Amino acid sequence: MTITRYAPAGAVAAASHLAAEAGLRMLQRGGNAADAAIAAAAAMAVVAPHMCGLGGDLFALVAGGPAGRPAGWAAGTATPAALNASGRAGSGADPDRLRAEGARAMPFTGDVRSVTLPGCVDGLTALHERFGTLSLPALLAPARRLADEGFPVSPTLAAASAELGPAERDLAFGAPEPLVAGRRLRVRGVGEALRAVAAHGRAGFYEGPVGAGILAAGAGEFTPADLRTPQADWVEPLALPVFGRTLWTAPPNSQGYLALASAWIAGQAGIPAGPEDERWAFLLAEAARQAAFDRQAVLHEHADGRELTGAARLRPRAAALAERASRGLADVYGDGGTTAVCAVDGERRGVSLIMSNAADFGSRLVLPGHGIFLHNRGMGFSLEPGHPAGYRPGARPPHTLAPVAVTDQAGTLDTVLGTMGGDAQPQVLLQLLVRTLVHGQDPGEAIAAPRWVLSREPTTAFDTWDLDAPPLVRLEHDAPAAWSRGLRARGFEAVASPPGDQSFGHAQLIRVTRDDMLAGAADPRTGDGAFAGW
Repeated sequence: MTITRYAPAGAVAAASHLAAEAGLRMLQRGGNAADAAIAAAAAMAVVAPHMCGLGGDLFALVAGGPAGRPAGWAAGTATPAALNASGRAGSGADPDRLRAEGARAMPFTGDVRSVTLPGCVDGLTALHERFGTLSLPALLAPARRLADEGFPVSPTLAAASAELGPAERDLAFGAPEPLVAGRRLRVRGVGEALRAVAAHGRAGFYEGPVGAGILAAGAGEFTPADLRTPQADWVEPLALPVFGRTLWTAPPNSQGYLALASAWIAGQAGIPAGPEDERWAFLLAEAARQAAFDRQAVLHEHADGRELTGAARLRPRAAALAERASRGLADVYGDGGTTAVCAVDGERRGVSLIMSNAADFGSRLVLPGHGIFLHNRGMGFSLEPGHPAGYRPGARPPHTLAPVAVTDQAGTLDTVLGTMGGDAQPQVLLQLLVRTLVHGQDPGEAIAAPRWVLSREPTTAFDTWDLDAPPLVRLEHDAPAAWSRGLRARGFEAVASPPGDQSFGHAQLIRVTRDDMLAGAADPRTGDGAFAGW
């Protein structure tokens, strides 16, 4: 059982205790939740290159607090601000060449065409420009110190490093051998990149030595003009009233709409009284399937998020779920490198920030001299001619990152949460929302509870919706036996996973309690996560 921690003034939850402590120090220096999230995210980019990094992407929501409202909104409103810092394909993107080579899908790893321009640094600097109160050098200082002086290798990083080749490890970590948990690791090239950002902002990264490395790695995929173009945009968030509150997320190209839609569908169909009910896993898994039945066709950067979460679209899915809860499934349906940081400050401004390499270590292409892995978010593009999510210059791919915030009916911050998990992110978020908002579980209980995820066999964590046949349901090793019975009785294939399976996400969650305390927890599945408050 993970213990719920409480704090009166401010808190940070992250998948590394070092990152959580970096964020907490900013709160203690008078910074706000955005400052804390930036410091924690920068530290994560150093200590968790298998999850995220400066060569990856970033999404964030800022909700609540007096500065949690976009400029121009009327006093008393509480609309969160949503940041999309997902990179675009370079000017050299050429789908015809890939198709001529015989490709039917985008490369997964080892090919720069799966790399879009990294949005992480643009996201951090954009978040700082709009909401930060402390200086950028101060916010990046803890991460720079960890990079220069070294940090203990986490168990998950050690295990993931064994999957890299000796040459990749040598470029990234300075030695060809797999990393050892607990040993000191220095990544001075990442520290140099952070120093450049601290001194010169985004230009220090995209137009400096790192940018030159990206151009060299791209071999024509990117241009200097691409790197000068900011990859971060403030966008209108999606909102949906569910469970007596309002759920918020980033709009497409994020898949966050699935978390909101599945929660609405489940609420309309009728959630069982508790997670021990044999119908519980089935109903939520089927709600997730109903929400995502056409994800491959409709998720792209220009999709209308309001339409995707509209009652007219979701009401038939909820009705189908209610029917199938008693009759079973119908036949017709039209491991990832990600981490979440959550922070809340004394003014009850909350940030849910998600950053990612996509797959573990992303594309596995490493920038020499810096040890920065380039992500592989371009794998989300389609090579189908005419597809709205097609691979083409300047386009953003469909994205799994899905930050979520919850406000009450008065618009006051209730919860910020986020998770890793590839296609499973909305499914993990759905389970956490139901456990906390419907069943009243505290954050520690909800975070540590067993989970289910929709999956394939074998799986890459990004292929759940690739086939027409229903996916199987993967159950965590300590899931109630009733879940398997209930799923099988209603037509699902259920598979028990062994202990240590990382398919079930690493989630972080912070709630504001009724007496204005902050209650939160970091996922025990990381082996190194922490909730830090004061």
